[in-house]
Amino acid sequence: MFPAADEYDVHIEPDDDAVERLLAVSPDDVDPASELTFSRNVFLPLTTACRYTCTYCTYYDVPGEATLLSPEEVRETLRVGADAGCTEALFTFGDEPDDRYTAIHDQLAEWGYDDVLAYLRDCCEMAMEEGLLAHSNPGDLTEAEFERLAPVNASMGVMLETTADVAAHSGGRRKTPGQRLNTVRAAGEVGVPFTTGILVGIGETWRDRAESLLAIRELHERHDHVQEVIVQNVVPNERSSFERPSVATMRRVVAMARAALPEEVSVQVPPNLSPTRDLLDCGVDDLGGVSPVTDDYVNPDYEWPALRELRDVADAGGVPLYERLPVYERYLPERHRRPEFDGRPATGTWLSDRVRAAIDADDVHGERYRGVARRDGPLAVGSAD
Repeated sequence: MFPAADEYDVHIEPDDDAVERLLAVSPDDVDPASELTFSRNVFLPLTTACRYTCTYCTYYDVPGEATLLSPEEVRETLRVGADAGCTEALFTFGDEPDDRYTAIHDQLAEWGYDDVLAYLRDCCEMAMEEGLLAHSNPGDLTEAEFERLAPVNASMGVMLETTADVAAHSGGRRKTPGQRLNTVRAAGEVGVPFTTGILVGIGETWRDRAESLLAIRELHERHDHVQEVIVQNVVPNERSSFERPSVATMRRVVAMARAALPEEVSVQVPPNLSPTRDLLDCGVDDLGGVSPVTDDYVNPDYEWPALRELRDVADAGGVPLYERLPVYERYLPERHRRPEFDGRPATGTWLSDRVRAAIDADDVHGERYRGVARRDGPLAVGSAD
């Protein structure tokens, strides 16, 4: 049983034989993907407050220094993103930021919000008003909290990081594998298209990596909700003494991810952090959200590649590059899937009436969403900067 799993009533026990088989996987055991995808997004760090103090993270600010985007700042950033042809508004912040940050809590109260999730919901609605679909990463959530946010999000996510108890998650307020697994499970229970992933190089072992991937697979097999798994290497920064994992390590981990996960689950690497060109033959098929207008606020020292650079990466791998929505095609209503879509559609209704209405809308935003879904969006990848 994983650390703190009992506390959250999470019952996942990776089979020892499955772990050993996965540990034996090498890049030669997987096939390269036939295409690469990415989402064009605008990144909104709603607040830099977080109750955790993970040693590798430069995102959070201490109480008294943490920032909180105002509604006016949110709307202006959304408009810039929509004007740049983005379809995704990526909202992110630390876990329960108003729990120990008095100034953040007081500011939210002054704006009329009981908590940060109420503010996030309004910001997601604002995104749809401005022509963007929301993808939120608000940390650990319960089923009830997912139910609050699902109606205004096309997809959501949280990084599992690892099922191991590592020193990188040190401090009196530390995230636990049980809590993270419970969040991934809760998203599945509510029916939210979901992104999760592992962080490589924070003190975990090879067995931990295998068990983390198999835990994600088991939760997906129960709920059919994981659309992509990120394999992200840790990077040096002002707070971290962790070394960037070697290319050989990343090639093996990516291959393990591809071998562990069902075919319909994408394997993603972030192109501003990873040795992407060296990983393409290991099963990578997605490059995640890339913004033409905002920074990567989680990793501010590592700039996004220009969109034309993504085409160069795809060309180097001999595969086509396509833009996608923040929600994957298999979760879209059938009318918005391509006739040639050959994946396994997710059964049931995965998007709220509000999100489906935005995609169906007879306006420039709806046409942009549908164009990206058809892979003939109004902004061709090759012409973008």
